[in-house]
Amino acid sequence: MPALGAHATGGVILGEHGRGEVVDEGFLRRYRELLDAEAAAFDELEHSYEDGDRQHHERDLAEWRSIVERKTAFLDRSGLVSLSLQT
Repeated sequence: MPALGAHATGGVILGEHGRGEVVDEGFLRRYRELLDAEAAAFDELEHSYEDGDRQHHERDLAEWRSIVERKTAFLDRSGLVSLSLQT
């Protein structure tokens, strides 16, 4: 029997949260893609900082911020988090 708030569908457990949206395989795949992109961008940001490369650091910072904003917007659209981004 699935846990409260979850449904068994073809061997996959899909959880529902507060607003009834479902966290499914597609959601988890896209979120993992965003997390991986964020980690890669942060690594580049860290390297440019350590190297003292101001030009690349500014570009890498903008790229990392963009990915964090996309991840936050994805979570907001999914109903999992609602944050105001400050620029």
